[in-house]
Amino acid sequence: MKRTTILRKTGLAAAAVSLSFGLAACGEDDPTTAETPSSQDTPMDDESSDMGEDMGDPEAQTYGAACGEVPTEGDGSFDGMATAPVASAASANPLLSTLVAAVGAADLVEPLNSAPALTVFAPANPAFEAFTKKQLNGLLKDKEALTGVLTHHVVAEQISPDQLTGEFETLAGDTITINGSGEEATVGDEKATVLCGNIPTANATVYVIDTVLMP
Repeated sequence: MKRTTILRKTGLAAAAVSLSFGLAACGEDDPTTAETPSSQDTPMDDESSDMGEDMGDPEAQTYGAACGEVPTEGDGSFDGMATAPVASAASANPLLSTLVAAVGAADLVEPLNSAPALTVFAPANPAFEAFTKKQLNGLLKDKEALTGVLTHHVVAEQISPDQLTGEFETLAGDTITINGSGEEATVGDEKATVLCGNIPTANATVYVIDTVLMP
């Protein structure tokens, strides 16, 4: 990735991110037949309850080495992020503070929060170290270019790990190609790897990646 390309105008308008997001027992008079279903129902109900709890655990859905860096409680935890829209959820995650600053500079907080369903490939803080301080500051001051770069990381649908492989249209109006699926997936021409994947938020699925993707 050439660092100089990040300062070019992408020609993408910010408007591209405007987003339109009981069983009835018939035992008659025999007390034995009336009691049998009742004794069998209890363990089944317990098992269903346990399965529901597992499916509802946000952390249980995630994968990747960097997931261990996510706080275990509070707004930045997996539970906290699951209840907030994506831009707000990211703002509480210590892995994404540079990205959050960029989203704010591009005025994308409200468009992202109000979208019905998104997948966000979110560069972790170390991903921005590929740019010099001058390059990064220049990008943050160039709203049009910044919008193009950020929306290149967002797809207007929620993609599960087993659906990652393929070509997807981004909110920037271009495409990104994902090879492999789940923990083996690489994202974009840069072949970014997933550091912590399948993080649920109230309106999006987030994959924290190790590289900034360029449109």
